[in-house]
Amino acid sequence: MEERMTEELREETEIENTIDELQDSEAEFAELDEQDSEETQPDMEDSPELDIEQEQEEPAPSEVEDSGEELTVESVVEAVLFASDEPLTAARLANIAEVTTKQIREHIDTLNDKYQAGNHAFRIEKIAGGYQMLTLSSFNHWLKQLLRVRSETKLSPAAMETLAIIAYKQPVIRADIEAIRGVAVGEVIRSLCYKGLIKIVGRAEVLGRPMLYGTTKKFLEVFGLNTLKDLPKIEELKKPSE
Repeated sequence: MEERMTEELREETEIENTIDELQDSEAEFAELDEQDSEETQPDMEDSPELDIEQEQEEPAPSEVEDSGEELTVESVVEAVLFASDEPLTAARLANIAEVTTKQIREHIDTLNDKYQAGNHAFRIEKIAGGYQMLTLSSFNHWLKQLLRVRSETKLSPAAMETLAIIAYKQPVIRADIEAIRGVAVGEVIRSLCYKGLIKIVGRAEVLGRPMLYGTTKKFLEVFGLNTLKDLPKIEELKKPSE
């Protein structure tokens, strides 16, 4: 009887020891799993996703590269007036530069002071209730010469037709030009000679030895040609057949 009880106690003790060992083993396994989890978890500081977010939060560089020149309201007003072909009111300039009309007037006064100090040929003047950049009246003599040159090179349709005939047929006599145009061209030829676009290049070897006409260097300059070979081909000037 005593031996049986002793044997049962020994078995219970062994079972308890086994349970304790299993519990210890489970605790060790749990501790190891926790350590492995900590070791394998990515470091938030080294996380690529975090780096991307940080990069996105950084301010983007300016889309307009700095040209090295400081842009001011004064320079903006100057640029706008320089580009405009009509007077601009102070209110419109203020709207463009995003300042007050009082500041616009102050900047215009400052610009005019700079122009005067630098001996520039222009000023910002008040015209028809607005402001416009104009050349000083003391330069009118030279500006009139420029305008005269422009008016001299302005051609009427009759002059253009006559000049085209001379350009393509040169050297050509007056009778041939009139035969092509069907009208007298004496006055037109004199006008083209006065403008310096054509000249007498010789005399024809026919009865009466009429004068031959041809184009000049100024003709090439006015029409942007290097040589007469740069003239459009006759075939290119014909109307396309329907």
